[in-house]
Amino acid sequence: MSVRCRKAGDKEDPDKVVCMPKEYVSSFAWDGADNMVFRPIAKFLEVDPGREAVNVNAFDEVPTSSWYENRWVDRQETPEQVASGPCKNDLDPSAVNEPGSWLIDQGKANGATPGFRIRTKDKSKFLLKNNVGGAAERASAASAIGVRLYHAAGFYTPCDSVVYFDPKLLKLKPGLTITDNTGVPRPFDEAALKDILNDSPHRGAEIRMQSSKWLDGVPLGPFRYEGVRSDDPNDVIAHEDRRELRGARLLAAWINHFDAREQNSMMAWVAADPKKAESSPGYVRHYYLDISDAMGSEWASDGISRRLGKSYYFDAKDIAIDFVTLGIADRPWHHSRRDPRVPGYGYFRADDFVPEDWKPGYQNPAFLRMTEHDGAWMSRIIARIRPVDVVAIVRAGQIAVPSQELAIIDILQKRRMAILRRYLTRLSPVADVTPTATGICAVDLGLRAQIAAPGQFAYRVDVAEGAAQSNRQKATVSKAYTDGTLCIDIPRTAPDGGVPDGDGSRYRVIRVWNGVAKGALHIHLYDRGPTRGLTVVGLVRANP
Repeated sequence: MSVRCRKAGDKEDPDKVVCMPKEYVSSFAWDGADNMVFRPIAKFLEVDPGREAVNVNAFDEVPTSSWYENRWVDRQETPEQVASGPCKNDLDPSAVNEPGSWLIDQGKANGATPGFRIRTKDKSKFLLKNNVGGAAERASAASAIGVRLYHAAGFYTPCDSVVYFDPKLLKLKPGLTITDNTGVPRPFDEAALKDILNDSPHRGAEIRMQSSKWLDGVPLGPFRYEGVRSDDPNDVIAHEDRRELRGARLLAAWINHFDAREQNSMMAWVAADPKKAESSPGYVRHYYLDISDAMGSEWASDGISRRLGKSYYFDAKDIAIDFVTLGIADRPWHHSRRDPRVPGYGYFRADDFVPEDWKPGYQNPAFLRMTEHDGAWMSRIIARIRPVDVVAIVRAGQIAVPSQELAIIDILQKRRMAILRRYLTRLSPVADVTPTATGICAVDLGLRAQIAAPGQFAYRVDVAEGAAQSNRQKATVSKAYTDGTLCIDIPRTAPDGGVPDGDGSRYRVIRVWNGVAKGALHIHLYDRGPTRGLTVVGLVRANP
């Protein structure tokens, strides 16, 4: 797309012209106040019946866009390839040994985690952040694991990794300043750098930090979880009605990413001509950023830490219940416990995880509108992230103690199963429908994920013919395997020639029940005759 050119507003170059959308500046304080106070009040007074997500195709899937990519389609990747995620050219300290090879040219401007940007000899840029709050390795491990899970699910993320390096590689550019969350600028000098390094975990002489590769394109600020951008011609669907943003609630719930809000996202203008970064044509790509506040991240207040994932920072409903009951009502956070296997990972555990009750810190507009269909969609994707993939992804977090690494794997696997058992048992988890010579084959993601005992999967199929869906008859499941593959033989009555391919007499609707999910999958297709076969034209997951 092309965007109208405008004056950039550059004080040093008043005549500078750019041809891309304007930068959106998200105020840290306003974002918190709006999400905790003003939006909940506005939503309470608003008449909003809600609706299903808009950007869904005939196959009940989300098309690839600048928001989301269907990476799971025909996935043949090894677990190691899945775990590499967005990291193609990662920061490698072992590739350099010259002191001062990494130039610190910018301090980290906001957020709770201190850090700085480096520029390497090959001109690559990386943001380095340390761990805070005595969490040792948790923040960097959570970020490395989180971005790989988000990437495996189809979202755009930076390359976040754990890196150990000799501080001698760093060289500070003189005269740097940073502006913190309070809006107060201060020097970023040798003393500030020393504080960050001293506060970071050490392995001998090496420093452990989180490395985040600088995104391609021109940063435009964070995206919002509601509304559209008026200066982006491609942005035509209200963000709160995008299925990928709604369904991301379950991905956040999986790792307890309670800080999933607009400030932890980024838009970038990607110009068609990479040599002219601020020119048109191009497009806006949307990224998830900074997933370190997950997997047991804590606040200074233990009372708040116990509530993370179970209540909003400011939850009017919970406050009202506590007020009316004088605080004696049994609340989920009263039972929050630390997992003794993973000290430093807060209250991150699996036995108290209820997926549909999970809440982020702020009321996320898209999360609030997640429907059963949105949750089922994301759960089908999570089901495609195999247990072996989870193991490989956790290893990218470089958790130092092997027993703690195994415990984190165990917690993530159990939370994954909790999501799948909840959201693959209402709407049909049967997917990947493919025509065959005798009928169709598909994949039951519920059976593949073992959300129930194999004996509980009892398939029932019928076929309706014609536009009126009359003459309903039973069909036979000829094959069903424990890997989830199932094939269905369909009675064929349409001839090769005669009526047009789209004639109502060729129309078929196949309904498939798997015996576990309450709803059936309706497969809509046309029978074009014995020679040309079947054409699938749509999938509908019926409500129970």
